[in-house]
Amino acid sequence: MLIRAGYDIAFDCQQPTPMLLMLNIVPDREPDLRSPQVLNFQSSNGAAVRSSTYRDGFNNVVTRVVAPPGRFTVSADFLVEDSGLPDPVVLDAEQHRVEDLPDDVLVFLLGSRYCETDKLSDQAWSLFGHTKPGWERVQAICDHVNDRITFGYEHARSTKTAFEANEERKGVCRDFTHLAVTYCRCMNIPTRYVTGYLGDIGVPPVDYPMDFSAWFEVFLGGRWHTFDARHNTPRIGRILMARGRDATDVAISTAFGSARLASFDVVTDEVKDAAAK
Repeated sequence: MLIRAGYDIAFDCQQPTPMLLMLNIVPDREPDLRSPQVLNFQSSNGAAVRSSTYRDGFNNVVTRVVAPPGRFTVSADFLVEDSGLPDPVVLDAEQHRVEDLPDDVLVFLLGSRYCETDKLSDQAWSLFGHTKPGWERVQAICDHVNDRITFGYEHARSTKTAFEANEERKGVCRDFTHLAVTYCRCMNIPTRYVTGYLGDIGVPPVDYPMDFSAWFEVFLGGRWHTFDARHNTPRIGRILMARGRDATDVAISTAFGSARLASFDVVTDEVKDAAAK
């Protein structure tokens, strides 16, 4: 399967503004690219924009720029090959004892900015302590979160934490993900937050504007597995952009100054016309 992905995002800056952009796909998906993944920059005042990239502590690709004053636009349009298969379901994936976990996954047991394990630990054990450790327990967490939170873009708030989402019972995909991530960590399951593209491929289209999506990965049976508390069903065509502890680590843009979001368009479509290849 071939997927067209990309975005067109504009910011209004009052002065030269350093920014970090996390808009590339993760390095392990780069071999699937079927056209160049190039970040294009445009400034309303015609100023040239220089950029550089580095890998952060989670191996995400980060682009550094200084946005000129005025309207600053970043865009990309590329093709990615995908298996066309839904997320794998591995019902016998076992949960590890904490003492047996690899050193590099231990950080994903800890609380973080949006995932307050200290506030939700007692509740997590009350809700899920009776479930079978492993895949069944994670699925029980997804079922609970999917049932508890009502989705709606009008419920979005950039400062909302897992605890607050649980109390308010409404949110967007990042809130579903933060709450599920927190519950999993409370139950001693290493869990990392993921962001990326997820189009309406293999499912009926929904009447929402296309956006980047959030889901999560858990470490069971010696490897990472995909779960999605918002959709709560295996999906086709996920294209990962970044992984981290929570939304803080995978923000698509971090501005060190005033940078107002002026427009935001995301594309994720299956390419069905062979000539488009």
